Amino acid sequence: MQNKRLSGHPKSAEPGEGRFDLHDLPPEVFYDQVHSFEFWFQAVQGYLSNKVYGVDPNIAPPDLPDLDRDRLITVLCNYCVGETAALEGSSGLIGIAPNRQTKIFLSTQVVDEGRHLEVFLHRLQLLGVADPESEVERRASRSLMLFKRRLLELVNGKDWEAAIFAQNVILESLEFTVFQSHAREADPLTRDLLLGIVKDERRHIGFGENELGRRLQLAPHIRARLGQVKRELDHLVLDTLEETLLELGADSSEREKLGRAYLEAAARLGLGT
Repeated sequence: MQNKRLSGHPKSAEPGEGRFDLHDLPPEVFYDQVHSFEFWFQAVQGYLSNKVYGVDPNIAPPDLPDLDRDRLITVLCNYCVGETAALEGSSGLIGIAPNRQTKIFLSTQVVDEGRHLEVFLHRLQLLGVADPESEVERRASRSLMLFKRRLLELVNGKDWEAAIFAQNVILESLEFTVFQSHAREADPLTRDLLLGIVKDERRHIGFGENELGRRLQLAPHIRARLGQVKRELDHLVLDTLEETLLELGADSSEREKLGRAYLEAAARLGLGT
């Protein structure tokens, strides 16, 4: 049954989809709807229906040259590190969220992050990785591991604004930027997988920017704390971005462009370099 509150909004502009896309809601309606499992169900049903491990089952795993396969394994291992950080971070944030509606949103994000981790681990298995767990540990980026540790310190320290900024703005923007770029050049199976995850990341970023934007209006002094967190984490994020894009074969101009795209997320909150 259609949610009456959602009727009357424009349909998605995405090619091949004639259904309404909840990600296209205006900000004020997005804020009202996103704290809801009903919203979440409608969102994911639109792009996960008939998928198996996030992928159209009609897409066969491609045969990749050895070098391309090895690079993809390294990239996917680091995607697993990022998704583990987001999974542990979002689950921890539920306990310190300021209200029940926010707890509901974060519970949907926990499910998203768990799904992302599962499908990346499954993709590693399809690539012939017998023990994905140990492979992730072996190939994990030092910069990304340090970022994960700092994010969880912010969560465990109950620093709500800083933790939401680190996770739902910085980390999610990094993942959104990399996944979207990777999908453009990926093999068909990996591309289909990434495009579904990118839609989730858009929702997570939207929540983080909306939550912090409202708090900054009420308490502008928070801006200084968020700026401090940004300066602390930027080099870890940009190092991770550089490492991943090199594995994906991106040239220097593409890497610079995507670095700027990542930084724009903080700029939207008035937190420049």
